[in-house]
Amino acid sequence: MHVIATAGHVDHGKSALLRALTGMEPDRWAEERRRGMTLDLGFVWTRLPGAGDLAFVDVPGHERLVGNMLAGVGPVPAVLFVVAADQGWQPQSEEHLSVLDALGVRHGVLAVTRSDLADPGAAREQALARIAESSLGKLPSVAVSAVTGTGLDELRTALARLTGELPDPDRDADVRLWVDRAFTVRGHGTVVTGTLGAGTLRVGDRLQLARGSRAVRVRGLECLKESRQEAGAVARVAVNVSGPGAGALRRGDALLTPDRWLTSDTVDVRLRGDAARDLPRELTLHAGSAAVPVTVRPLGDDTARLRLAAALPLRVGDGALLRDPGQHRVPAGVTVLDVRPPGLTRRGAAVARDRELRAAAPGGADGTEELRRRGLIRRSELLAMGVHPPAEPVAGEWLADPDHWAALRERLAEAVEEHAARNPLEPGMPLEAARQALGVPERALVDALLAQSPGLRPSEGRIHGRHARPTLPPQVRAAVEAVRADLAGAPFRAPEAERLHELGLTPKLLAAAETAGALLRIAQGIVLLPGADTEATAVLARLEQPFTASQARRALDTTRRVAIPLLEYLDEHGHTVRVDGALRRCRTAG
Repeated sequence: MHVIATAGHVDHGKSALLRALTGMEPDRWAEERRRGMTLDLGFVWTRLPGAGDLAFVDVPGHERLVGNMLAGVGPVPAVLFVVAADQGWQPQSEEHLSVLDALGVRHGVLAVTRSDLADPGAAREQALARIAESSLGKLPSVAVSAVTGTGLDELRTALARLTGELPDPDRDADVRLWVDRAFTVRGHGTVVTGTLGAGTLRVGDRLQLARGSRAVRVRGLECLKESRQEAGAVARVAVNVSGPGAGALRRGDALLTPDRWLTSDTVDVRLRGDAARDLPRELTLHAGSAAVPVTVRPLGDDTARLRLAAALPLRVGDGALLRDPGQHRVPAGVTVLDVRPPGLTRRGAAVARDRELRAAAPGGADGTEELRRRGLIRRSELLAMGVHPPAEPVAGEWLADPDHWAALRERLAEAVEEHAARNPLEPGMPLEAARQALGVPERALVDALLAQSPGLRPSEGRIHGRHARPTLPPQVRAAVEAVRADLAGAPFRAPEAERLHELGLTPKLLAAAETAGALLRIAQGIVLLPGADTEATAVLARLEQPFTASQARRALDTTRRVAIPLLEYLDEHGHTVRVDGALRRCRTAG
């Protein structure tokens, strides 16, 4: 299926032309048919040879109804622009063209209607000249009459050719269905309609309402009045939904693939049209079928920050437009550059931000540049912003700009060194303190940095420099020397807790002495001299292999209090190995 919207001045025959093309009535309300004027969106369709199903969104042409027109045109990729032969180019022709130009619509056909009432030549020439200056460029044109049928076959051929030029939709994309109608059907509940521009909808799908994040379930699907189990883009769809958020749905809402979109009430944009400084402070942003009041803050000549009265599910690269309803003007189209912009709190921040945005890709979706600006970001968040991740995560879901990551490694080494200098008695820098010092959001990032930092080593929740040894205060050095003296004659008779307390060696000071390389801590409260593990292994290697814990205790001339944790330490560090529950042997003894 393909979907095309109409555009053109009021009373130029848009609805009459669609009746003649499709045999269907686009005006849904009796008031519209009584007055002969479209007031709201209409939907009709036909089947063209070589093009398949072609659906039309018929929009009103009156200047007071441009908001309704925008709701229909916003999500549609192509336009049937209508100009009457007997009236030529009119004010709403101009405003509708400015809307299409602001949205960046590039595909269309010009139909010069009512050619039975006047020579279409002058109107065609004038319209083509105006349209050529817009994003639509040079369009094919057909003179038609809905009354006599003249030119309808040629128009069908031109429309079929147009559908062949439209870009292929991404049916695997995340769904964002902008709602242009919402109503209740007895026995079925809430039904919404919209143009599905990307992705695929299936009966049973769970969707998320952008406004309020409530969940709904797809109970039923229709395309062109036919029930479907699934519908892929591009398509006009009617979706029967149920759930706590269903009753609140209205035009301008969006139904989303759950957990794949961000909603934002502050966005940075690039402007096409009036300069940022010339824009009124208060305008209306039209995106999809939504219309939201915004406050405009200029950043540079063609960049601005928009603060939205209500958050919308926007992505980097999205097109939208700004409209001044009071002046019936569209002063600018916009391309979204950032849906999670930084704060502008410092003097000169707006100028600096403009420079940053100017460096962004024209479409605003350069993953490498986006990552460079942010330093760190979750992969899922980058995707939700509409940006393809440029690299693999460094930890979990976290992506890192290479230069920022290298700077974090340097800062981590500096932070560990500074912490050791400030806290000589602490056995390394706590991992949480390192996280806070680096300002990173998760401990997993610190772990990943450590894995790439050969000069640092983690141990028991702390980070140590591999070669750095803290300097012990004089009183601690004196206490350590006393322990050395105690162990001089019996190297495996570790001081009792009372002796350590007498020397003032608290657990914190013992840990500091171990980090300094002055003592070897075998277990909590049990310390020997550095190298005692190697010396003990040599003693045990002289025993008949394998040996028991009791034999080891006697050979080492120590107590069971020391022997058991010492043997477990030797096991853990690969000096000895258990043979069974009661026996061990030295690895070096074979």
